[in-house]
Amino acid sequence: MALTPKRATESATEMVQMVLPNDANPLGFVLGGTVMHLIDIAGAIACHRHTRTLLVTAAVDDLQFLHSIKVGDLIILQSRVTCVFTTSLEVQVDVFSEETLTGTRRMTSTAFLTFVAIDKDGAKIPVAPLLVETEEERRVCDEAHRRREERLQRRDMAKAEG
Repeated sequence: MALTPKRATESATEMVQMVLPNDANPLGFVLGGTVMHLIDIAGAIACHRHTRTLLVTAAVDDLQFLHSIKVGDLIILQSRVTCVFTTSLEVQVDVFSEETLTGTRRMTSTAFLTFVAIDKDGAKIPVAPLLVETEEERRVCDEAHRRREERLQRRDMAKAEG
């Protein structure tokens, strides 16, 4: 069965949430774990939109926290599928903070996650190809292939050591 290729725009997702006191540390800044949780959700939604299958998170690459987000700010997560492999796909999630009263917006994080498509029994299943239409999309997909190769090499080395 041939899978119909899909555009990155078909998976594009934006989540917006206000940072509340229960999301924060004693200094009034959002917890990193809360941000990671939201990144995983935003990434999964974009991947579900692409695959329309069950998914599991397989990897998170290159997550950095560039700026803190304080209680009362909005946290905005934008995600889209960047590359598709055989049974897995990569998604990029960009995180922004927005000051509620001023509208000042800052990028706070970018993360690349890999999800694996599975059936109801947990077996891996093929993923529809991604239509890579622009030079930017091609560049990001090429980078995804490099990230994947490096991740698989690290995994193989860890298996050999362990």
